[in-house]
Amino acid sequence: MLKSATFKNFTTVPNQEFQFGASLNVIVGENGLGKSHVLKAIYSLLKVQSNKTAELTKTALEKAYAEKLVAVMRPEALGRLVKRKQGRDRCELTLNMQETSQCATIAFASSAKSQVEVARAPTEALPLSPVYLPTRELATLCPWFLPLYDNYHLEFEETWRDTVSLLGAPSVKGPRETTVAKLLAPIEHAMNGRVIVDNKTGRFYLSVPGGGQMEMPLVAEGVRKLVMLARLISTGVLLEQGYLFWDEPETNLNPKLIRTVAASIVHLARHGIQVFIATHSLFLLRELEILRFEPGSKKIDTRYFGLHADASGVNVAQGERLEEIGTIVALDESLMQSDRYLEVE
Repeated sequence: MLKSATFKNFTTVPNQEFQFGASLNVIVGENGLGKSHVLKAIYSLLKVQSNKTAELTKTALEKAYAEKLVAVMRPEALGRLVKRKQGRDRCELTLNMQETSQCATIAFASSAKSQVEVARAPTEALPLSPVYLPTRELATLCPWFLPLYDNYHLEFEETWRDTVSLLGAPSVKGPRETTVAKLLAPIEHAMNGRVIVDNKTGRFYLSVPGGGQMEMPLVAEGVRKLVMLARLISTGVLLEQGYLFWDEPETNLNPKLIRTVAASIVHLARHGIQVFIATHSLFLLRELEILRFEPGSKKIDTRYFGLHADASGVNVAQGERLEEIGTIVALDESLMQSDRYLEVE
């Protein structure tokens, strides 16, 4: 489990410590304040540490961390990730894990091109690979995207490649199938079908009762985001003690599907997955709060983070309840729109 992450001079992210909940973590803020950068930076470091075949020496990690940050964030040079100001400066990132053998601290200067300094190296690999879901669905990219990305220079974030490779993994079988079936049930109900993988081509289809198999490009994009979630549960990646990073899960979803996504997020969090999401959606925020406090349900350790800009820069307010993170722009704008609408009436 990730207990906290400390950022110093990393892009627009506040120079503060983010103290995370064991189950669900929600980052809220206007565009350009660093929500996605927080997710991508943490994901990059955890992804490197989940490589069980790689050496966890400082020398190997210095190269691996730098390459992953550049591949995921896509700057022209590593030093471009240092907070922009006049003169040279230095960036530092620290991950404080529950297991001290998995903690890490890295640093690099604004002049850095392709290598970081590892101040603290993990000595133990993570048991499971973290998962990053971007705002765009990736189900239609399976399986052709992997060889294309690996053989050509493409200006795509490497999170796409990582996730597509996980989507194509085989489904679990045995005792874990029962758990998978329980997690999949509400998602398959919302999709009105289940995901089928053609073993010969590797392509995905949505099998609809009474409607046969539908090619994935013909499935609504919002539903295809649920397809990704269903596949990651089926393959066992999102089954126990894993990490899910999801950037704006509400994108291209109607309120009914957002409710399904919120229920799936809370369900995964209750099942032991540590979830990190960035969102603009007031509907999703409220739905998560409602689900967290359902009568008779298991309580989940949750933290909210509100990013706010002022004359001094970007700051973060943290708390266990939504009302503790300061002004929520989505709420203010919704209330002002209601007032304007009533004036029209």
